[in-house]
Amino acid sequence: MSSHRIPRIVVAAPSSNAGKTSITTGLVAALTNRGLVVSPHKVGPDYIDPGYHGLAAGRPGRNLDMWLAGEDRVTPLFLHGARGADVAVVEGVMGLFDGAAHASVEPGYGSTAQVAAHLQAPVVLVVDAASQARSVAALVHGFATFDPTVRIGGVVLNRVGSDRHEAILREALGAAGVPVLGAVRRIEALQTPSRHLGLVPAAERSAEAVRTVRALGAVVEASVDLDAVLRLARTAPDLAGDAWDPVAEVTAVPGRPVVAVAGGPAFTFGYAETAELLTAAGAEVVTVDPLRDSALPEGTAALVVGGGFPEVHASALSANVGLRTAIADLAARGGPIAAECAGLLYLSRELDGEPMCGVLPTTTAMHPRLTLGYRSAVALTDSVLAPAGTRVRGHEFHRTTASPAAGATPAWQWNADGPEGFVSGSVHASYLHLHWAGSPAMASRFVTAAARQEVLGAHR
Repeated sequence: MSSHRIPRIVVAAPSSNAGKTSITTGLVAALTNRGLVVSPHKVGPDYIDPGYHGLAAGRPGRNLDMWLAGEDRVTPLFLHGARGADVAVVEGVMGLFDGAAHASVEPGYGSTAQVAAHLQAPVVLVVDAASQARSVAALVHGFATFDPTVRIGGVVLNRVGSDRHEAILREALGAAGVPVLGAVRRIEALQTPSRHLGLVPAAERSAEAVRTVRALGAVVEASVDLDAVLRLARTAPDLAGDAWDPVAEVTAVPGRPVVAVAGGPAFTFGYAETAELLTAAGAEVVTVDPLRDSALPEGTAALVVGGGFPEVHASALSANVGLRTAIADLAARGGPIAAECAGLLYLSRELDGEPMCGVLPTTTAMHPRLTLGYRSAVALTDSVLAPAGTRVRGHEFHRTTASPAAGATPAWQWNADGPEGFVSGSVHASYLHLHWAGSPAMASRFVTAAARQEVLGAHR
């Protein structure tokens, strides 16, 4: 077992909407501007925040999720993502001590606090000070003493109203024994646009997102003591363990089949480890943008379509008849396709009345209710991802519905709910989001199916 010296902090908050993402993104950008190599991470399953972190750092933002990937993989995945980094910045999820709301785990499971304890990382607490003064001291004192395994190393005050307000807050916190690392004023112009599932992904905002990230970096650089943050990060002890290695998780398949992975503004939800596992399993991974590419990449034997916002781009996706036809042809000739959430919508007959790929016998549409939460699922049908009976952990995150919700041979079932998703030939489609690092055998199984398809195609 190796020992790793990686300066690191966890950015947390007493609750959601305190400004964690803005402060984290600004910290990553400001430290990167100093010439440091920053490794950004996000606790939980969220796809959008890591996109902003990655834009700020110039390297992938990665998730640390105990439910999806397993408690024993948190440190190895962190070490994998932090290879070659000078410092790591981990953004928390929800409130510091809020964990998975699932009957099968204890309260606080997978929380920011639990991940911070695993990583032995000091916590920077972001406090929304907009509506409080001396009470901030009681709040911080409570968080600093609630769990002895978690070390609050400093506070960043967010949405401070004035010099006088800042002075009152700093005076109050002086007695709490937790240093103030910075005070950020209310700057409404830096609010990141949001929509029905949260923030607008960085990939969709392109130049605007770059400007926002730069502005956040400038604000944090001017408002936060970066030297103090780095000193705090360097107090983290050496971290024991071996870095996660995708090559060690899978069996490589000969032949280098081409696996296309959907990307671009409509399909921004994905974990970096998926492509790494596919590559380790022997695939040549290429990207296809369903908004812009009129055909699948040359030699495509299989396709992965992850999550995103196809509902926002439904008209443009529908207008790309060439790619829709190519995907339908791939499915018809037995090419493996793995689709989750947005991928299911894209493979359906239609989305909000717009024709889609027509691969699945279902119609999809926007819905006012948000479906959100962790799921413990079992595979009901043999598929290109898993044999029937395989148990996985995933999550749902959507405001759409599929009618019907399952095909004649469904993909999954979880809890007491009915069957969900579709397995048809070599197509697997479902609303369930998976982190393949938690079930790496899926990558080997999928690439094996892709290699078989490539051989069949060569003999046609």
